Amino acid sequence: MTVRSCEQDSQRIVMRTIRRMSASRYKTLVDAFAADIRTGRLVAGTRLPTHRGLAAREGIAVVTATRVYAELEAMGLVSREQGRGTFVRDIAVPAGQGIDQQAVATDAVDLNFNYPSLPGQADLLRQALREVATSGDLDSLLRYQPHRGRPQDRASIARHLKRRGITTDADRILITNGAQHGLAITVMAALNAGDVVAVDALTYPGFKVLAHAFHLDLEPIPATADGPDLDALEMLCSTRPVRAIYTMPTLHNPLGWVMSAADRARLIKIARQHGPLLIEDASYAYLVENPPPPLAATAPDMTVYVSGLSKSIATGLRVGFVVAPPSVVPSLERAIRATTWNTPALNTAIVCRWLDDGTVNHLEAQKRDDAMARQALAGQELAGLPLIGHPSSYFTWLPLPDDARADRLTATLARQHISVSTAEPFTTSVHTPQAIRLALGSTDLDSLRSTLRTVRRVAVEDAYA
Repeated sequence: MTVRSCEQDSQRIVMRTIRRMSASRYKTLVDAFAADIRTGRLVAGTRLPTHRGLAAREGIAVVTATRVYAELEAMGLVSREQGRGTFVRDIAVPAGQGIDQQAVATDAVDLNFNYPSLPGQADLLRQALREVATSGDLDSLLRYQPHRGRPQDRASIARHLKRRGITTDADRILITNGAQHGLAITVMAALNAGDVVAVDALTYPGFKVLAHAFHLDLEPIPATADGPDLDALEMLCSTRPVRAIYTMPTLHNPLGWVMSAADRARLIKIARQHGPLLIEDASYAYLVENPPPPLAATAPDMTVYVSGLSKSIATGLRVGFVVAPPSVVPSLERAIRATTWNTPALNTAIVCRWLDDGTVNHLEAQKRDDAMARQALAGQELAGLPLIGHPSSYFTWLPLPDDARADRLTATLARQHISVSTAEPFTTSVHTPQAIRLALGSTDLDSLRSTLRTVRRVAVEDAYA
């Protein structure tokens, strides 16, 4: 062996030793921070040193300090806020609540999820079950169904969609196990891992979960008061290969906007110019009377329209639907076959009966009135706070001051037996705003009133003091 090769071997051994020491030091710091956070020695809301500050204090490289904070964030122990720093999370409640919320205690008021219910809905179900049981069609409901749904059921949904401004034939409709399943099969059918998808900087958490599961590259679009910043969207489409745009033009969740007809036209123009598929989520659209036409009505050749009846009827009846361009329908059907084979026929039969006899129209009108009453109540009880929402929405958005901590407020409310969500589950950008979302549809009005009074008191004491 030459002297030169001996020197090279020695250098490799030294570098390997340094890397091991660095890895050991990095893990030691992660473990130390984790222990201090979990035992409460580092309290929620504590601002941690900057990356450079930590590197200087511990005698490590800045890249190692960055790695320490990244792992702590992955563990749900800290949160990074652009321009502000890294903060200790409050780990007394699940990260952000939202879609990852644990079961709410029986004595807690749930302002996190919406499952609006009206008096008499249980009686409607009893009557529907009696009618199905005596219809003579019961045996057919016990068999496998066509993957996309029975033709007569898809025809019922087509008639329903016409009232929403979408004229389509049954061949372009697929019945799903709720709108979330509709979004899942859309992702499976139309997108691949690594595809760039434009989304609002604050968006529906269920789509974020899908994006993570299918390894999509989400690009956040900033919000204006009335919808997404279309200038930013156009610039993004000009600089990156955007494969799809996920949007909620009618009653955005969580901000409640309804895009104008002019903005919808421009959104479609951008999509036609650059080629991305439009994924239109209309889960809450039924709450808005006389909105501008859906994207799927104006651009049916490039829009996958996803909605459902869980919110307008009952969350336990998991029936949704997708309207898609003919070229996409076969892939969507394969995705249904791969996931659920078909939507349970009994659920679909009940829902389609209600579509045909006007029950769904009646329930939707009642729920619009109910949502308006709850939104008005929130405006009264939270008067003076900067609420953002739609007058007939089942949720409202409460931004907090920049120096407030939404996770601390959420934890305080949890100790008051009130469950709310921070902005984290909805955020797709680097910066997570300090805000909470209040779902208004899951408790009776008297309980909602007293709960909102507690929310106001705690918010004023914790955030606005």
